Amino acid sequence: MTNLSLQVTQLGRETKAAESPELAVLERVPNPQADTDYVARFTVPEFTSLCPVTGQPDFAHLVIDYVPGDWLVESKSLKLYLASFRNHWAFHEDCTVSIGRRLVSLLEPRWLRIGGYWYPHGGIPIDVFWQIGATPQHVWLPDTGVPKYRGRG
Repeated sequence: MTNLSLQVTQLGRETKAAESPELAVLERVPNPQADTDYVARFTVPEFTSLCPVTGQPDFAHLVIDYVPGDWLVESKSLKLYLASFRNHWAFHEDCTVSIGRRLVSLLEPRWLRIGGYWYPHGGIPIDVFWQIGATPQHVWLPDTGVPKYRGRG
């Protein structure tokens, strides 16, 4: 058994998504490059939650960028955490900011930003952006690659 296997509980075994984000287990692993600033990006093109008013599904393309400190988010736990939003009733802004805050609380990164590019709801796309700290000057931060919403035009 490796040191890593002692620190994570979901990796390498069948694990189901939690029924809610509050119950989801989000895990971290040591950053083997903690002495270097670099950007890690997670792109989530099929994020889903439920509208708290209608109960209808809402869809978003999330982009999470962070400069890790001592910790990295374990990617399977992140995937399961994000999947737990499928039955979660919340507004776009709440989902986006809650995810960012939970990651910051767990990881204590040097910098983190999350962009929630929400598909039209009631005919209006809503984009939500949240970050902690100033964008580091010396790291390569590519464009998110998510095009602006253009409708059918």
